[in-house]
Amino acid sequence: MTLAPSMPQIITYSPAYTLVPTYECFNRCTYCNFRVNPGQDHWLSLVEAEQRLQQLCDRDTVEILILSGEVHPRSKRRQQWLQRIEDLCRLALESGFLPHTNIGPLSRAEMQRLKAVNVSMGLMLEQLTPALLETVHRHAPSKVPDLRLRQIAQAGELKIPFTTGLLLGIGETEADWSKSLEAIASLQQRYGHIQEVILQPHQPGLKQDVPAAAVTSERLVKAVTLARQILPANITLQIPPNLTTLEGAIACIDSGVRDLGGLVPKDEVNPDYLHASTEQMAAVLRDHGWQLHPRLPIYPQYDAWLPNGLRRSVADWRSRLRTSSVSPIGA
Repeated sequence: MTLAPSMPQIITYSPAYTLVPTYECFNRCTYCNFRVNPGQDHWLSLVEAEQRLQQLCDRDTVEILILSGEVHPRSKRRQQWLQRIEDLCRLALESGFLPHTNIGPLSRAEMQRLKAVNVSMGLMLEQLTPALLETVHRHAPSKVPDLRLRQIAQAGELKIPFTTGLLLGIGETEADWSKSLEAIASLQQRYGHIQEVILQPHQPGLKQDVPAAAVTSERLVKAVTLARQILPANITLQIPPNLTTLEGAIACIDSGVRDLGGLVPKDEVNPDYLHASTEQMAAVLRDHGWQLHPRLPIYPQYDAWLPNGLRRSVADWRSRLRTSSVSPIGA
């Protein structure tokens, strides 16, 4: 009897483009390669954003990631900042894309407001250990672990599809990984809203204040293995493939990673590390029996949580991906 050939297993990614309303941030994390000091940045205007979005119309972009430095909650510019972000999300929707916003901790009212114009949102937990508040987060008030946990829980209460994750290699221990992952697992068991957990290895950049060692591929694989043991199966594990070697990315996939995040033209958080093209990544995966597929920034099981207008936009994109030559890549 001849056995039928097995189907290639699927690895997903989001065809994304990043809009940064502002790089200014009141936090000063020692490892950051993104921020500038408050008041020292030109905020992205809606005209500039519209011009950028128009240039994407003939590409395969689906997700518009709104990624911003944080304006202090008591700043006189906070409302202007939030309005700019809301307007950018609306502009992305009107231009035919699906927004996903990650801009730091928000009040419940702010999160409720942005829920109306986002198909999903995100916030990295980073690490749960308070010891980092004495080191890398000494001058980062919004990195208090309980504050970030409350934000993730608040997203669950508001039924917002959510992405969170761990930042690895900032002074934490492997025991800290377990505690952070267990906290995420507990929130998922309570609310069921966490789509993905990102395991992001620190890699040194040219702008960071304090030198720090790179996270090796072996250490990243160890984190992936632990995460897959602790987290519920309905959470997808994600790594940024530009922050490890191609061999390391394959080892992570073999250990349970199923998503590569947004393969964006520029990684704004790690600007010194370029992504391989989707065609290059697809070829590497294909050699190992995997197939690269695009996805939306919202997973199908959460579509019913969306307001009607957003749900229609998502349904349209799902139909387009089913019939488009975009899927799968390099087939």
